[in-house]
Amino acid sequence: MSLRDIEALEYHSSSPAGKVSVVPTKPCRTQRDLSLAYTPGVAVPCLEIHRDPSLVYNYTAKGNLVAVVSNGTAVLGLGNIGPAAGKPVMEGKGVLFKRFADIDVFDIELATEDPKEVIRTCQLLEPTFGGINLEDIKSPECFEIEEELRRTLKIPVFHDDQHGTAIISGAALVNALSLVGKKLEDARIVFSGAGASAISCANHYIRLGARLENILMCDTKGVIHDGRAEGMNKYKVKFARKTETRTLTDAMRGADVFIGLSQGNCVTPDMLLAMADRPIVFALANPDPEIEYELAVSTRSDLIMASGRSDYPNQVNNVLGFPFIFRGALDVRATAINDEMKLAATHALAELARMDVPDSVRRAYGVENMEFGADYIIPKPFDSRVLTIVAPAVAKAAMETGVAQIQLDLDEYREQLERRLGKSQEIMRMIIHKAKREPRRVVFPEGRHDKILRAAQVLVDEAIARPVLIGREDRILARAEALHLHIKGHVDIVDPATSPRAAAYIDEYIRLRQRKGVTHTEAPQLMLNPTRFSAMMVHLGDADAMIGGMMQNYPDTIRPALEIIPKREGVSKVSGMYMIITPRGQVYFLADTTVNIETTAEDLAEIAIVSADTVTSFDIDPRIAMLSFSTFGSSRHPFAQKVATATEIVRQRRPELVVEGELMADAAIVPEMLADYPFCRMPGAANVLITPSLEAGNIAYKLLMRIGGCEAIGPILMGFSKPVHVLQRGSEVNDVVHMAALAVVEAQSVGPRTPQPAEVPA
Repeated sequence: MSLRDIEALEYHSSSPAGKVSVVPTKPCRTQRDLSLAYTPGVAVPCLEIHRDPSLVYNYTAKGNLVAVVSNGTAVLGLGNIGPAAGKPVMEGKGVLFKRFADIDVFDIELATEDPKEVIRTCQLLEPTFGGINLEDIKSPECFEIEEELRRTLKIPVFHDDQHGTAIISGAALVNALSLVGKKLEDARIVFSGAGASAISCANHYIRLGARLENILMCDTKGVIHDGRAEGMNKYKVKFARKTETRTLTDAMRGADVFIGLSQGNCVTPDMLLAMADRPIVFALANPDPEIEYELAVSTRSDLIMASGRSDYPNQVNNVLGFPFIFRGALDVRATAINDEMKLAATHALAELARMDVPDSVRRAYGVENMEFGADYIIPKPFDSRVLTIVAPAVAKAAMETGVAQIQLDLDEYREQLERRLGKSQEIMRMIIHKAKREPRRVVFPEGRHDKILRAAQVLVDEAIARPVLIGREDRILARAEALHLHIKGHVDIVDPATSPRAAAYIDEYIRLRQRKGVTHTEAPQLMLNPTRFSAMMVHLGDADAMIGGMMQNYPDTIRPALEIIPKREGVSKVSGMYMIITPRGQVYFLADTTVNIETTAEDLAEIAIVSADTVTSFDIDPRIAMLSFSTFGSSRHPFAQKVATATEIVRQRRPELVVEGELMADAAIVPEMLADYPFCRMPGAANVLITPSLEAGNIAYKLLMRIGGCEAIGPILMGFSKPVHVLQRGSEVNDVVHMAALAVVEAQSVGPRTPQPAEVPA
């Protein structure tokens, strides 16, 4: 079993098992809550819905609830593995619905291969759901099921395996043809594959303007031609051509477009060379495409290529479709997802790819240049604009074609969508991509710890950082092998007891600490401490950043760093900050949470300034709120006055910063609460929150984590001249990876990278 296999199993099995849960949206803490949530209060909405069935959308979650229905007969590339084995995929589908469009999902796996039973089950479920997404049902039964459900149900029904690929590849095809100067109605198109996706794609392309007579479709029996009986069904018959062509090789001669929805490595270089000038090749089989990207582009430099994989340009990823199509359909209470809505989604995606790409999207993907062209004919999945462009286009088409039950103001609707997910949820992804642009060496004192080793593998695989592990090489590699890791040769392992740099480190430590009680006799033993040794590596430039604390107390990790690594110029105190990510995706930075117990106004001002600089290094514009129990003098107490004074000091030292205070915490993050203060200089909600003491900051972030359900990344230590960060005890592998990415980004802003491993003795 490979490392990735083990990681996948652990990802799904870690408590709680699976990937989804049900979370109440209303409180149920008191007897009054209980009487409203259930009997007797629940009878009131029941009677209202009985009086007017449309009110089910007002009083229940139906309007934002989709059923993902499968019988497991065509799961991904795994085939007919059954409903239980397909459940992880359906749960994953629910995660994508929620993540990209804030749609709730129940996944429903059915123990039947009888299309009539699937149909009847969905019909019985209609009162519960606002829409049904059919998934991983084999062809041709999937056609029969969807057709009957669309005919009999009054809620949207969508088979993603058919229409998702069609909608998204259609957008890519429209843009690719425009780049090569060809018209869709003239293009000769060859399909490899004749299943649900291929047939739906062909039909969708015809609706876009392709001509049926210009399409040749091949399956495992060869070209689908007039008079062929073997392997045929009524859905293939439409694409039977009068032709002498019998093989995929023959069909490819002179073709303008190849659409692969079949199996890996069925297309050869000779077949590509036989295509027309400036061919378009969509090799969408996954994970192994019909022809490998590198082979294709080396064979034909004039082609435009797309695939189903994320590691090559132009990924045709269904996640660009179904969340946003259902979002638009649900929000107008559409009774169906019709052809016009699918076309609207295609044209919206094609148009988005032709738009200027914002810097935020480029940063999220870690590239400097991203513009419409051969390597960018379709938007990226993590482009937040997809939601605000595709969903309104779908909603508009539904309203225009009469399947919408309510009408929306599209401008207001776009604003609502902007607020639904928030724009700040991509912050960690952006930081990781920024780290990958210029990885640095990150030293881990606890080099033998399982989570550190597993995090090191991720850092290597994702090219985020070059891990340096402190400890005995034989023990580290033995433990890595036991964990099925493959880090040998990809990480540096340094043993303080045998390192050739030990003497230089001891001499430097004596120089730094000789007037602080450290003797020549003690120094060699003290330098064997892995954390102290790691700090010296960073200090002397043999590593770029240090991350520790997995197995020891916070003071034992930070104290050696304070002994060795100087503070930043102009900074008198080291401080700590947490990145707080709320369940709704908002991101806040909270400081000081970890270091300074009692603070003066000068201290608070300095903490605010270094916090702003740190946040700026993450490509985020800081808006600083200096927190107190008072807002603009509402309480005349020395503690509140200290915060007000700190605010003025920040403005004097850094007038370009957006800072306001003193503010109560709710006023800082709810702009409407500041309406009574026209002099307030805070444009919108603050994102950097400076607490007046360690007591307040530490309590706040822990409550946000444990009660508020927030994710806390940190502590991010600030004020050192080089990056040093301390893990929380019990941190997970992802926490270590995130901290390493933050450290790399910080190191990038500090100075040039350290020498490569070959130049640094280990």
